[in-house]
Amino acid sequence: MPSNPAADSAKQMPATEIGVNSLAHVVLGSAAGTLIEWYDFFLYAILTVVLSSQFFPGSLATGFLFSLGALWAGFAVRPFGAAFFGHIGDRIGRRYTFIVTLSVGLLPTYQKAGLLAPVLLVLLRCLQGLALGGEFGGAAIFVAEHAPEHRRGLYCSYIQITGTLGLVAALVVVLLVRIELGDQTFQAWGWRIPFLISLVLVAISLYIRIRLKESPLFTKLKTAGKTSKSPIADIGRKHWGIIAAALFGCTAGQAVVWYTGQFYALVFLTKTLGINYKDAYILIAIPLVLASPFFLFFGWLSDKVGRKPLMLTGCALAALLYWPIYHGMDAAVSRTGVGPSAVVTVNQPAIMALIFVQAIFVTMTYAPIGAFLVELFPARIRYTSLSIVYHLGNGEFGGLTPLMAAWIAAWYVQNHPGDPSSKFMGLLWPIAIATMTFFVGLFFLPETKNRRIFDEAT
Repeated sequence: MPSNPAADSAKQMPATEIGVNSLAHVVLGSAAGTLIEWYDFFLYAILTVVLSSQFFPGSLATGFLFSLGALWAGFAVRPFGAAFFGHIGDRIGRRYTFIVTLSVGLLPTYQKAGLLAPVLLVLLRCLQGLALGGEFGGAAIFVAEHAPEHRRGLYCSYIQITGTLGLVAALVVVLLVRIELGDQTFQAWGWRIPFLISLVLVAISLYIRIRLKESPLFTKLKTAGKTSKSPIADIGRKHWGIIAAALFGCTAGQAVVWYTGQFYALVFLTKTLGINYKDAYILIAIPLVLASPFFLFFGWLSDKVGRKPLMLTGCALAALLYWPIYHGMDAAVSRTGVGPSAVVTVNQPAIMALIFVQAIFVTMTYAPIGAFLVELFPARIRYTSLSIVYHLGNGEFGGLTPLMAAWIAAWYVQNHPGDPSSKFMGLLWPIAIATMTFFVGLFFLPETKNRRIFDEAT
């Protein structure tokens, strides 16, 4: 089971090659910045309903769809950030890319700036997406290239846990600020506070990262003259097949499982079931916190049984069980009356149990993926390859989940008015993608657990 990173810091390479980096310092520096990036990125998703009224004119429903579109814009550009920062990471170094990927912004509302406001919002989402496109790959590789061979899955899972913890942190901060200020003040200007808090967090993370030394493996590659002069061209010539297999057989399914079990679940609770935001945030946050240790468990387990069995099992379980899980969530909520005066009664233990099950699917698919992608690609093009395939999956499949689910549900309601199953039709997207990933991964992806990533640098 998980052990002390400092105790393993000298087992993967000779101590003289580690520099001043202890493994604990590497994990802390990598995870801290990644957690903050996720926190900042996910604030928008949590506040989609609030921001839709602040930045998009028109009806609430139209503004919500436009707001989801802006949310997806941040995901859509992540592969471009992956290519840009990946190129730097493979050409210049892991550490330098790491430091420049933290960003934050502040915008005027539609009432103050007119149509300029949504334009700036989408632009900021794209800039955040570009930054995050370089973030995950750098963090996963930096840890993996320091970690012992036999514990790579475990130590990379410390990076995987940051996505969920970033979401939990954003939920808690938003909840506390809304309660303290009240809904009216929060709607007017208080929504800015959670974004501003990240400024302090970024400064702390940047201080930690500046003190990190370069990855010992990359240092060896550079000294030996084995780094790629054009990572993108090298990928196109030799590795497009494995990129495609990893996208459709790994990261696409992992992404929809992640965003369904956490984001879509939150949208379902608030928009579909009518649960107030305070209860919904708590109903999501508690199961996610309880499930978080399973990232480390499944990371550790992937070092024993392999990466592929866990990731594909998580996708298969999600595809099979989403439909009954969301019917169960619906059955756990009852209403008395109609309209704004309706009384909503929630079986909170049942809802949290069903969210927890979805979170287990998340940990099972996501915990091994960092180590898997590091091991899948050669070191000279690792940063670029890993980042592109990860962010194509999460940007073009996972990031589309809230928008596609809302669009499919709206289309079904329009064409099948009065059908009570319409509230579940948004699940067709994650079920289809998770199913695709299971079969593609089963037949076309290799197991990587026993691959040595240091041989290329010797």
